Amino acid sequence: MRFRILAQIIIVLMILSSSINAAGFDHFITTEGYRLMDGDQNFRFLSYNIPNLNFIEDAMDFERSHPFALPTAFEMRDAMESVRQTGGNVIRIYTIPVRRKTDTYDVPRYVLAPGEFCERAFVTMDTMLALANETGVRLILPLLNAWKWMGGRPQYAAFRGKTAEDFWTDPQLIDDFKKTIRFVITRTNTVTGIPYSEDKSILCWETGNELPCPHSWTKIITTYIKTLDANHLVMDGYNAINQRTVREEALTESGIDIVTSHHYETNPADVLVNIESNLKVVQKRKPYIIGEFGFLSTTALTHIIDYIIKKKDVAGGLIWSLRYHRHDGGFYWHSEPLGYGLYKAYHWPGFDSGNEYDEKNLLAVIRQNAFAIQGNPAPPVPVPESPLLLPVSHVASISWQGSVGAGGYDVERAESPDGPWKIVGYNISDAAVQYHPIFHDASAELGSVYYYRVIARNQSGKSMPSNIAGPVRVQEQSIIDEMENRMVAYHMNGDLTFQSNDDRKFKEDMVRLQGEKGSCLIYQTPGSITRIKIFAFAESENPTLSITAAKDNHAYSAINIQRTSYFSGTGDYAYWRPVCYESNPSDKSVQYIKIEFLEQTQISRIEINYRE
Repeated sequence: MRFRILAQIIIVLMILSSSINAAGFDHFITTEGYRLMDGDQNFRFLSYNIPNLNFIEDAMDFERSHPFALPTAFEMRDAMESVRQTGGNVIRIYTIPVRRKTDTYDVPRYVLAPGEFCERAFVTMDTMLALANETGVRLILPLLNAWKWMGGRPQYAAFRGKTAEDFWTDPQLIDDFKKTIRFVITRTNTVTGIPYSEDKSILCWETGNELPCPHSWTKIITTYIKTLDANHLVMDGYNAINQRTVREEALTESGIDIVTSHHYETNPADVLVNIESNLKVVQKRKPYIIGEFGFLSTTALTHIIDYIIKKKDVAGGLIWSLRYHRHDGGFYWHSEPLGYGLYKAYHWPGFDSGNEYDEKNLLAVIRQNAFAIQGNPAPPVPVPESPLLLPVSHVASISWQGSVGAGGYDVERAESPDGPWKIVGYNISDAAVQYHPIFHDASAELGSVYYYRVIARNQSGKSMPSNIAGPVRVQEQSIIDEMENRMVAYHMNGDLTFQSNDDRKFKEDMVRLQGEKGSCLIYQTPGSITRIKIFAFAESENPTLSITAAKDNHAYSAINIQRTSYFSGTGDYAYWRPVCYESNPSDKSVQYIKIEFLEQTQISRIEINYRE
């Protein structure tokens, strides 16, 4: 009984902690020469870009037709608390998303048309600002994107049947953008009641992300921003990638308070040369921020970070990029288009799934230096808070909302909610599987009834147990094949290769099995098969898999298959067609499944349920 009471207390605490207490900051960030100031204190930072903080482009659940969504309060809080735990105190978001012609009605962009806005989306931004005040994170808010990814300059132009180049000079397009600026800056937060123009969590407005704009346009926009908001700084979002691009005009323009540059040079020596070149132009006249940098080795990034810290005329640097825990368990994943097929968005505190780009070591380096740039030693990583175990309907579908800073989780099982508890999963990573249940209790015995709880762990210790889920009646067990190796299938034959590249095309699944025409897989279960579900990708619109079943691995016969496609176009990343093959065999004696490849197909996951 005492365990049930403890679990109920934990749930109440979690609910209370999900509410928002926007205590806020004492000062707006200001400038003093080349320095940013928080009151009378120099304000410097090493932190992260989180492009999906206000708008998700990575909702890659297999059965979703598009990847766009609004983050929950849990997700935004997780992002900010992760940054704080890494020593960061600033987050730069990506942009204010604008509707694209290809959007379906349910894509929640912020700007729907000139002067027309999605209130549901802006309530999300209200929550984001409230959480920033609560967690002590300052936000850099770009108002426009030069690129198409989340919608921006090309979409504003398209609303009026004009070109992206018209955007800089066309009075109608400039006025349309001003409508967005006015709506944003003059908005009153529905969560806190504070007007955006008076919200101290906003470090600065940025005219936009990587804008190839003439300075005449920048002057119009910065002047307009300053007429609406006398409290916040304005950063020039002029295109500043891989070169010396801080313009002299920005340094003499009174409406611009901060200048910036972005760096993705392949040679780290070129990064330093170009930053130094910018500094020679700036000459300590205004604060200078390295707004984006990354996609280099840990050794190279450590060298660049050391340089940023030593250069007092660099106010701060922002690594590209970090993603946070999902509300439904696990993390959001993002393969970087410019990341050479290697780099993905980072997940705090780093996991084995990021070994290829040295995630754990790099994030440790960033944390050490994020505190150092503020003149502080890095404290020990705190013991994680308790995770929230999500409802468990099947022993193969166990997931939880992750805890900030947790490197792994122990899954415990009992036959009573009062225990005794047994570990059935030790140090389980919630970054090992993409957009599927985190854990399968393969040791659960058919016919049993169980209760589950989860404990988060890291190098500093273990959390209190999560809430308890149960009773869970084990009416079926499962074979789950994540396609990591050949050891789950009963037999494999033909031209079969494991693929781990171009993950974005395949719903970010990191490992798939590719089969060519004529290849086959066979799975065997110790009981009668009740359900089969195959998550596949193909370029062809035709069925590319044939599935048959047998009792004895000899006389295979056809079974009814439901084939469902979740394809909505190739999009920006040349997506393959996600197709689910599912069956509930009527013959209760079936114990073997054969999957034959009719055309080239990649399979990311196979689930086979069975009974005694």
